[in-house]
Amino acid sequence: MITKILYYFLIIPISLLPFSIIYIISDLVYLVIYYLFTYRKNIVVNNLQNAFPQKSKEEIKKITKSFYRHFSDLILEIIKGFTISGKHLSERLIIENSEILDKYAKKNQSVILIGGHYNNWEMCAQAFALSLKYKCYGIYKPLKNIFLNNKIYNSRTRFGLSLVSMKKTKSIFSNLDLVKAFLFASDQTPTKNSKSYWLNFLNQETMVFTGAEKYAREYNLPVFYVAVSKIKRGFYKVKFTLITEKPNDLEFGKITDLYMNNLEKDIIIFPQYWLWTHKRWKYKR
Repeated sequence: MITKILYYFLIIPISLLPFSIIYIISDLVYLVIYYLFTYRKNIVVNNLQNAFPQKSKEEIKKITKSFYRHFSDLILEIIKGFTISGKHLSERLIIENSEILDKYAKKNQSVILIGGHYNNWEMCAQAFALSLKYKCYGIYKPLKNIFLNNKIYNSRTRFGLSLVSMKKTKSIFSNLDLVKAFLFASDQTPTKNSKSYWLNFLNQETMVFTGAEKYAREYNLPVFYVAVSKIKRGFYKVKFTLITEKPNDLEFGKITDLYMNNLEKDIIIFPQYWLWTHKRWKYKR
């Protein structure tokens, strides 16, 4: 009941506001979550210190504050995504080189697009379905709150994206006669088991998802890294980089390594834009 009230009387009214007002609210949210509630601040600082042991306390503090400013913007941009128009979405997320994918679409070749929780991944999920010459499919983990899950699902799929839960990923790889783009955000923590894949990421041994690589190999699909950069507040740019068009020519793990290496390079340049609130290194090898 509380979720419904918040959605209809807070989230949607905020979503309908112009971006100029949205970012004033974001500034207030930043003050609340950084100074008042200190939302997951210990986790953020600990993650940053472990990822960048060479940085001073002052440098870590500066990145932390920059992260919370971006994180506040991200929260409000996601809320705006409930009602944003396709025109405004296309203006705010620029795809720099979609032609690199077009040649595969012309050959009726489906592709795998793999990115991370960096900059505004939600905006990417919405905009790709609107802009690319593919039927786009995203893999997601459903929320326990059914009402909120349905509203977020509706928001993400407003412009044509199809979503499937992680447990049903296999189903979307049927009928590849229809040209498809499969969207993976593979930088969070998988369930630990004896077959877990580990690599060095941000100065730490890190367990990672390998689902994108497994499906690329099984269906012989080209794999692209999705680099998302921030142009200015509320505006982003996407660039696709080919990881491989022949996945089975590489030894297992190499595609995942290359993906994570690309993401790591982006994070090192602008660390404030990655999702540091996540307990990314809760498992040890």
